Amino acid sequence: MQSRTFLTSVALACTGLLPLWSVTAHAQSYPSKPVTVVVPFGAGGGVDATARLIMPKLAEALKQPVVIENVAGAAGTIGTQRVARAASDGYTLLFAVASPLNVAPLVAPAAVKYDTFKDFVPLATAAVGPFVLIGRSGLAAPNTTELLKLARAQPGKLTFGTDGVGTSLHVTAEMINQQAGVEMLHVPYKSGPQVLTDVAGGQVDLAVLPLTLAQPFIRDGKVRAYGVTSKARWPGLPDVPALAETAELKGIDVESWLGLLGPAGLSADVSGALIKAMEQTMKDPEIVRKLGDIANRPLVISGAKFGEYLARERQLVQGVVTKANIKVE
Repeated sequence: MQSRTFLTSVALACTGLLPLWSVTAHAQSYPSKPVTVVVPFGAGGGVDATARLIMPKLAEALKQPVVIENVAGAAGTIGTQRVARAASDGYTLLFAVASPLNVAPLVAPAAVKYDTFKDFVPLATAAVGPFVLIGRSGLAAPNTTELLKLARAQPGKLTFGTDGVGTSLHVTAEMINQQAGVEMLHVPYKSGPQVLTDVAGGQVDLAVLPLTLAQPFIRDGKVRAYGVTSKARWPGLPDVPALAETAELKGIDVESWLGLLGPAGLSADVSGALIKAMEQTMKDPEIVRKLGDIANRPLVISGAKFGEYLARERQLVQGVVTKANIKVE
């Protein structure tokens, strides 16, 4: 199975990057006041850090302040619901990832009070970055091939941590289990930094984490990096292989997207102005450089193509969730 679960194919994203001056005259009335962008996770996390990097440049493009509001809780669903219920005027937007939009509705349907495909207008993705499979330094497996041998010899003994049940990281880890035909035991945590600390301390064997989070520990030798989840190696860590280089995991091709959405009902004028401003922002050389520093790269999929991508992603996530029987109790 080719696993292109979290925005993996540049071919899907071949949308033209239009200059800001192409925003049409009939959209010039928007925005006329500050725009609030809800980040549905806590301050200081990976999504928040990326938002705070991008939004000042988006404000320049829109010629209005862009205010970040962190509304954390319930794997991102509380902040996401806030935007789903917001006025459809373009002044309250969502900067999100897959977890609250395409994972939570599958693993906790009773708790999610919005419909990803009815309550939101997909505007544009901004960036993508891979996850990475890491292990404690004392683990008796120097590479991914040996790790999978060890996992097969001891079914259910090796533990892997993620930031919770039913998150994108959990789904990706289960995808690794399924493709390799191994059984590693999930240990859910409340946050990625907690997982990283415990892998470094030897309390848990393995973890799937965003590369942007784990990168400093990998460089300092505090944890072992078995491989990134993207098809190719990450340029910033060229010595770390891609998991797909291991025969049993050759179908793994996962990158986590970050993107901008609005509440359903946005006018075409407002949506168009936001899309063009985002496209302009993601071309900025300073943004490109800073994203690279945190193991992300700009990638814009806008409008209807973003919506189509979300639909394909939902189908792929559904297959993994069903097979692994992932449920939030």
